[in-house]
Amino acid sequence: MLLLNFVATLFMTGVIWYVQIVHYPLFSRVGLASFREYEALHTNLTTAVVLVPMLVELITALYLCYERPSAVSALEAFVGAAMLGVIWLSTMFIQVPKHTLLSTGFDEKVHQALVTTNWIRTILWSLRSVLLTWLMLKVLR
Repeated sequence: MLLLNFVATLFMTGVIWYVQIVHYPLFSRVGLASFREYEALHTNLTTAVVLVPMLVELITALYLCYERPSAVSALEAFVGAAMLGVIWLSTMFIQVPKHTLLSTGFDEKVHQALVTTNWIRTILWSLRSVLLTWLMLKVLR
């Protein structure tokens, strides 16, 4: 389970950095006439890419809170799960509502808020990658 969690976390960390540095900033270049269609396509295609890895990451992170390798402490498992909980809460209560607003048309303030608040997920997924790398190294010793 640790390996699955590690792989899913690394995958999502790569995705979120791409989204943060390239994808979200380019929203402002799409153009007003085609933005609604672009946002709808973005939402559907992004969900297709991230849904399974996010669910694998969530399920394995929760599982590791109860059943973990002996080298992984309960605190490490719970910290990892807590970070993931904040990522999911941020997704559900910050990013998704902003995408809902953008689905009606481009709004510069909403776009900037989306880019700014997405740092929550970018930083936390990066920290999870560090934690999971550390845990994998501990287990492999």
